[in-house]
Amino acid sequence: MTLEEERKYDVAASFILPELAVADTRPAARAAVTLTATYFDTAGLRLARAGASLRHRVGDALPWTVKLPTAVPGVRQEVSLAGADPSTPPEALTWLVAALTRGSPLMAVAVLRTRRQRVDLCDADGARLAEVADDTVEVLSGTAVPRTFREIEVERTGGSPALLSAVEELLVAAGARAGGFTPKLVRALGAAAAYPPDLLPPAASLPATARAADVVLAAVRGAVARIVTHDPLVRLDEPLPGGDTAVHQMRVGVRRLRSDLRTFKPLLDQRWAGPLRTELRWLGDLLGAARDAEVLHDRLRATAAADPEHPAGDLAALDAILAARRERAYADLLAAMRTRRYLALLERLTAATRRVPLSPAASAPAAEALPGLLARPWHRLVHGGKGVPGAARLKRSAPDVDWHEVRIHVKRARYAAEAAASTGDRATRRLAKSLARLQDTLGEHTDAALAAATWRALAKTHPGHAATLKRLARRERALAASTRAAYPGRWRKTAKRGAFLSP
Repeated sequence: MTLEEERKYDVAASFILPELAVADTRPAARAAVTLTATYFDTAGLRLARAGASLRHRVGDALPWTVKLPTAVPGVRQEVSLAGADPSTPPEALTWLVAALTRGSPLMAVAVLRTRRQRVDLCDADGARLAEVADDTVEVLSGTAVPRTFREIEVERTGGSPALLSAVEELLVAAGARAGGFTPKLVRALGAAAAYPPDLLPPAASLPATARAADVVLAAVRGAVARIVTHDPLVRLDEPLPGGDTAVHQMRVGVRRLRSDLRTFKPLLDQRWAGPLRTELRWLGDLLGAARDAEVLHDRLRATAAADPEHPAGDLAALDAILAARRERAYADLLAAMRTRRYLALLERLTAATRRVPLSPAASAPAAEALPGLLARPWHRLVHGGKGVPGAARLKRSAPDVDWHEVRIHVKRARYAAEAAASTGDRATRRLAKSLARLQDTLGEHTDAALAAATWRALAKTHPGHAATLKRLARRERALAASTRAAYPGRWRKTAKRGAFLSP
């Protein structure tokens, strides 16, 4: 997958492309080409309305391309594949857009013929920094051409964003109209492709006068957006910027939504929420297995790098064992994501971004309803219950399972606080941030404890590597112990932030 960053400009048929002498670049014109692309979508244009596309373009080395939107206008993720049949999208790309199509059949919805004149902007060594494409686009209907339009695209290929801005100044001065980013397909299809997407995004913020229902809907939309956004990235199995993984982020979305459904239980129609929680648990377990395997693999490398005394042969063997474990868990996850059950879950999640079935209590002002809902997970965190100690009484010598349970309650309280803070309450926002830091601390303990237990278990089944595995386990237990030592101070800060919730 690659990132495509471009800007678009509307121009008249009589527009003359100016001399593109920008900064220290050298313009280099390329031969004009004619590109014919067939776009595929559902009957309801689910892809186009979501800002995505799936096309076959004649003449490209990899003729099939999917483009997926990002949070930044003009920046899209792009995946291209070969395919022998121009009338049938490759199965891999069909599944790549499944989070948006939800399994609905794909069909050809538009054919565009583009005559493109290109100018490359290169540095002194000839490396291309940007491409300026002057496109005259014909919308085809059989042999007829019912519509034609012209636009300029400027794509950054290696230069800085400042280069794009400098090109924009020249184009606008020559008569181009800068505006919002509208894909060719949307312009070709017209109003039907400009309707709102099925998956509605969360509001950027909520007013202090918001109802409880508004907060619930915003929380649901945020979690569902995280799940759906990372679905294709999980399928591609590519790392995210900063070293995170799509599996982790999608799992966070599932966990957050399950937690929100628990927190907001008094506000929800349980005939809807209960079955949805069950399906989210199913997906969360699959993501959890894959994520645990990722964590173990990463921790092996990190702990091994911190101790150069480990035999290289043992580390290579263990790395292969964990890679195979991760591969099995990932294969199970991908298989599940190709089932009708998963597509049905996506349908329910997408529908929830438009309407959440609520109880009458959700009509109350958020300022009245949310403090009580937040107090419930907070009190459970502080005081514990059902054999699990609360955060205030968690002892340094407590078993790993108790530390893990407290982390779960920290996470639930954090998610509840973040939802409640969406209306701008400062005290709740500060508590949410403190809970997030505490969750990170306990998360390090959970990962270390899991790794130590895994190394000990492998030492029994792989005696040839036992010495190395036991050494790795001792290091992880030492890391867990340091986390336990740091916990009381972190908890005191968090407890102080949550004092306003105490009776």
